[in-house]
Amino acid sequence: MNDRLPHEKGFHVSWDQLHRDARALAWRLDGKGPDAGAWRAIVAITRGGMAPAMIVARELDVRTVDTISVKSYDNQSQSEAVVLKSPNAELMGDGTGILIVDDLADTGRTLAVVRNLYPNAHFATVYSKPHGCGQVDTYITEVSQDTWIFFPWDMALQYVEPYRGT
Repeated sequence: MNDRLPHEKGFHVSWDQLHRDARALAWRLDGKGPDAGAWRAIVAITRGGMAPAMIVARELDVRTVDTISVKSYDNQSQSEAVVLKSPNAELMGDGTGILIVDDLADTGRTLAVVRNLYPNAHFATVYSKPHGCGQVDTYITEVSQDTWIFFPWDMALQYVEPYRGT
C-alpha cells in the first residue's frame, strides 16, 4: 500500500540544474527561428517561465523579452487558466518568430490558452509531462504525469524522508 501523496513523488530541481537545462534548451533552439534562424522576441509565461526565458534570451542573444501572465494554479491545485497580462500586441501578431518559454508543460492547459492567442509561436519548456507534450514544440526533460517538480524558487533546505520511507 502506498500512503504517499501525489506531490511526494518529487523531482527536485536546483538552481544549477535549472540553469544547465535552460542552456540545453537554448542550444536546441539555436538557429531554429524563422528569420535566418533567429527569433524576433522571447515571451516568458510568468512566473515559472521567467528564469528559463532569461537564460535562453542570454544564450541566443535575444534582446526583446516580454511576459504573458497566466494563472492556472493555486498552490498545488490546478484550476482554469486565465490570462492576467498579455504581451505587447504589436510585437506578437500571430506569434510568428516569437519563442514562448515556460518552465513546465503539465496538463498543457496553460500552453493551450497561449497557443490559441498566438498560433504561429514556437513553444518551449524546460520540463514536460506526458499530458502537456502535445502543446510543446521543444522541451528538454520529460517526467511522469504523477511527478511533482519542485523548482528552486519553491524550496528551502530541509530534511526529506527517503522515497521508500524510514
